[in-house]
Amino acid sequence: MEKQNPQPVCGQEALLLLNCVTESPYDLEKCIRFLQSLRECVLSKVSSLLPLVTDLYESFVSGKVNKFVIPSQEHASEGAGGSATKQPS
Repeated sequence: MEKQNPQPVCGQEALLLLNCVTESPYDLEKCIRFLQSLRECVLSKVSSLLPLVTDLYESFVSGKVNKFVIPSQEHASEGAGGSATKQPS
């Protein structure tokens, strides 16, 4: 089975905008449309993640969580033979 790589959040919108601003001749109206599309995508992702971030922050402040671990970094350091930080129980 082929492994699928996760796509960056709003990656397609960002790529369209980047390509637009590098085109010659530069089409300002077209690029503004791509910028607006990227902005709307980012705002929709932020608003859907806001409750999760708020809960994590409140847990951290209350002492329920004393360290945040990013899973991809934890696994990368295990594979490289380094010592990984374990999540609190």
